[in-house]
Amino acid sequence: MLTINVAVLLTIIVILRFRRPVEPRTRADQLFGITVILVLGLLLAPTDFGHSVLSAVQQMVEGIAKAAT
Repeated sequence: MLTINVAVLLTIIVILRFRRPVEPRTRADQLFGITVILVLGLLLAPTDFGHSVLSAVQQMVEGIAKAAT
């Protein structure tokens, strides 16, 4: 079974999203970018809150992965 660190996955998403050319973005696109970066920061933060967010995101990803199989 392949395992992926959620923080690494979010880092890849952030890099790919901000490599594209600068163009006017919608409010929803801006909100998505801010949310991804905020969650990435919380995952990387060595705090209890960061660890609880990491656990919640991991459970969500595992649930989605189980539903897809």
